[in-house]
Amino acid sequence: MQSRKRRSPFRLRTISAKSLAIRATGAFGMAKVAFIGLGVMGYPMAGHLKIKGGHALTVYNRTFAKAEKWAAEFGGRAVPTPAEAADGADFVFSCVGNDDDLRSVTTGKDGAFETLTSGAIFIDNTTASAEVARELDAAATARGAHFIDAPVSGGQAGAENGVLTVMCGGDPDVFERARPIIDAYARMVGLMGPAGSGQLTKMVNQICIAGLVQGLAEGIHFGKKAGLDIEKVIEVISKGAAGSWQMENRHKTMNTGKYDFGFAVDWMRKDLDIVLSEARDNGARLPVTALVDQFYAEVQAMGGKRWDTSSLLARLEK
Repeated sequence: MQSRKRRSPFRLRTISAKSLAIRATGAFGMAKVAFIGLGVMGYPMAGHLKIKGGHALTVYNRTFAKAEKWAAEFGGRAVPTPAEAADGADFVFSCVGNDDDLRSVTTGKDGAFETLTSGAIFIDNTTASAEVARELDAAATARGAHFIDAPVSGGQAGAENGVLTVMCGGDPDVFERARPIIDAYARMVGLMGPAGSGQLTKMVNQICIAGLVQGLAEGIHFGKKAGLDIEKVIEVISKGAAGSWQMENRHKTMNTGKYDFGFAVDWMRKDLDIVLSEARDNGARLPVTALVDQFYAEVQAMGGKRWDTSSLLARLEK
């Protein structure tokens, strides 16, 4: 019996830019899309790519049962490794926990980059470091593929409703080919600069949120101590310069001491660690961000690791 020739794990199949653009717009059929990481964000995002985008989805999750559940719910295909998910895909998405997780599903054993198609676009929605984004951009380029770092903002609700803000770093031409695909789960998609710029923009986002939530927590805490009706206070000040998304969407739950609505303290501390590390490298001075990070450490010590970020108020009321 003639032995079968072993296929190289780095097999590359060339897809022209025109072909990818056509698939992205749906002019001649759906795109072949892979999604790696089906957590609270990735699960609904992949669903939007399948249902709203109309693309053929192959999914991978570390817990395979969750990938099978997603496939049964949305009609896609579940596979046991990132490499199998990426094989032959035009666009590959990832949304995992941190830099190490990201390296594992891309350049690690059975990672997506083993089979990443030449000309394909890898879009990473993880909130990670700019360093790993540049590293993976170089690795994708070496394989004849493309990479976009595309962290998101909007939380679990934004993912479920398909209205995330997506901050991208990468080549402008590659971004334009990927944007119609990303639109399936986004309300706003912007190219911020070369590889790593999406992650740097997400860091700015988290810096702004950290200070804002602390200010809101202190304002509510002060108002309660002063004997004010917090609902009446917010009704008035939310229409002025103090107004924010956090105020509109979190003041009621904060006022009643409920902190199970969205982005967890553990995740925020992970993000702020990335921010403060980058600041040490680039010389940025972030005294308020560093202070709020320590406040979140106190919330963790109170047992609030999985509380949402508005739980800064709980620290003031303990």
